[in-house]
Amino acid sequence: MLELRHLQTLTALRAHGSLAAAADELHVTASAVSHQLKELENYYEVKLVNRRTRPLTFTPAGNMVLKLADNILPQVIRTKTNLKRLAHGQAGRLRLASECHSCFDWLMPILNQFRREWSDVELDFATGFEPEPHHLLTEGDIDLLITTSDLDLDGICYQPLFTYESRLVLSPTHPLATQSSISPNDLVDQTLIAYPVETKRLDVIAKFMAPANVSFAKIRTTELTAMLIQLVASERGVAALPDWVAAEYEKKGWVVTRPLISNRNLSATLNANASNNDNLSLNRPHNKHGVFCQLFAATREKSQDIAYMQGFAKLLDELVKP
Repeated sequence: MLELRHLQTLTALRAHGSLAAAADELHVTASAVSHQLKELENYYEVKLVNRRTRPLTFTPAGNMVLKLADNILPQVIRTKTNLKRLAHGQAGRLRLASECHSCFDWLMPILNQFRREWSDVELDFATGFEPEPHHLLTEGDIDLLITTSDLDLDGICYQPLFTYESRLVLSPTHPLATQSSISPNDLVDQTLIAYPVETKRLDVIAKFMAPANVSFAKIRTTELTAMLIQLVASERGVAALPDWVAAEYEKKGWVVTRPLISNRNLSATLNANASNNDNLSLNRPHNKHGVFCQLFAATREKSQDIAYMQGFAKLLDELVKP
């Protein structure tokens, strides 16, 4: 019999001290407040309010109900507010995953900004190195996927982000460091240090080695970029990383990078130019040739109308603006 409306009525009576003033707050008549109060007192056979005092005072039973109201009503108000925010896309949960395991350098500032602008949205990350990350998206296990593969899937849309170059990363003392560019055949006797994902999803294999019908002598995996760099620096193998990732470690002198050039004649030309020009930088691509990848943000079409998804898309869009 005790309902939320009863808690609200007693709270209004305490705040205003009279039936008439409480009725104004509740947008009902004073007789309706009186009837509701009598209904509750008759049901429990206990008096809740001393009506003859001015202002109204409460009996021990009335104070007990008020104590309950003080605990319950704020929670009800918060829940109603959150339900409204959820209905309008102002609150919720955004689950992300990334095929690009080195993306957090540029993604973290966006996540921090998103948390400031959408404080009621919980950010979560799916476990890395999933074998089929697009499947997580279609099944609803994640809401946004950073990927280099814009697969033609029903209900999935892609927001282009930016293009990056995948560069070979090697020790400064590695024999291949003397070359200005790297061809597929240069790597057939090398160990590739890579993240633990399917080989077909590695840029250096899918876009560089496989088209030339050659492969690395061995592949060694690690989940940590720092460990990958350490293994390369100690000449345990070579790696291929996005240019912005490799640049950080190259500036420190730990590694050097070279462009991956499939065309043999072009590689030879670059090597000849390098030997004839001492001022030619060996640490950056000299032309448009190389292994370049397009990065996308993949989401479900049905989530496009959610306000916080639009907010995240806007922050990503600002990232790619010149």
